[in-house]
Amino acid sequence: MQETIKIQSKQHRNVVLKAIPGHFVTPNSHVNYFLDMTTIKSRLSEASAVAKALSEQITATTVVDTIVCIDGCEIIGAFLAEDLTRAGVYSMNSHNTIYIVTPEYVNSGQLVFRENMVPMIRDKNILLLMASATTGQTIVKAAQALGYYGAKISGISAVFSAANSVMGIPIKSLFTITDIPDYKTYNPEGCTLCRDKKKIDAFANGFGYSKIG
Repeated sequence: MQETIKIQSKQHRNVVLKAIPGHFVTPNSHVNYFLDMTTIKSRLSEASAVAKALSEQITATTVVDTIVCIDGCEIIGAFLAEDLTRAGVYSMNSHNTIYIVTPEYVNSGQLVFRENMVPMIRDKNILLLMASATTGQTIVKAAQALGYYGAKISGISAVFSAANSVMGIPIKSLFTITDIPDYKTYNPEGCTLCRDKKKIDAFANGFGYSKIG
């Protein structure tokens, strides 16, 4: 793997994305960059800055009852709920507050919610909060799980997204492929990096990466 590249947001100068070039295997694809969001998700100052930037993108257009956090984004989600509440974002919850929840995953990668979490999901307007959206498969699985409970995805927010929308739902993100012009995602069966015999550097998911060798 090569040295980490720091990319500053064009609109929010205090928000910085770290990208590591290489050959990474994720649950849904192969990618040529690992987007390291460890401090964005764990450091108070960075998580707060990201939440504030995300809230500015959706306050005027989105009804939010519940924030469903993917990829370990709970701290960002808490700050985001606070910012949205302060901005007067409309919620249909009887307690006039925003819930922040995290799904579990079964072996197939399907998202599930335990019975005690269902009241925060059923018939709610859901803001899906993700660290990154690349292939869109996680969003599709989330939509399937939420649809089972009659929930509606009212918005999708991500720190980074390689797509503008999934399933007709716009993705609001702080970074896109215009910030990393040579960012590529490959189907595992058609990976150009594998074809060119570039060794795999690490296995990666929303929690981090594990080096090979």
